[in-house]
Amino acid sequence: MAEEKQIQIELKPELAGGVYSNLAVITHSNNEFVMDFVQMLPAMPKAQVASRVIMAPEHAKRLLLALQDNVQKYEAQFGRIELSNERKGGGGTIAPFGIGKGEA
Repeated sequence: MAEEKQIQIELKPELAGGVYSNLAVITHSNNEFVMDFVQMLPAMPKAQVASRVIMAPEHAKRLLLALQDNVQKYEAQFGRIELSNERKGGGGTIAPFGIGKGEA
């Protein structure tokens, strides 16, 4: 039996804080998937692409399966994740600005 190799992953300090995104735009060709992670903020005229990830179709499918698995585990631990259009009867976005007033 072949011995499995451990992959060591380095997280550089400048990337450790991550990037906030509340909108993803996904496009594809026959060779790749392109995912633009966008910051859409209230009262800002333009949404900014915060990060772009490009991957092969096989890796995109592996990401989909990993996300499905993690969402199922999350919901088992913390409860169902409701989408805004499920609560409001449709028509929502991932960043539903303009539906009420935020308070601090």
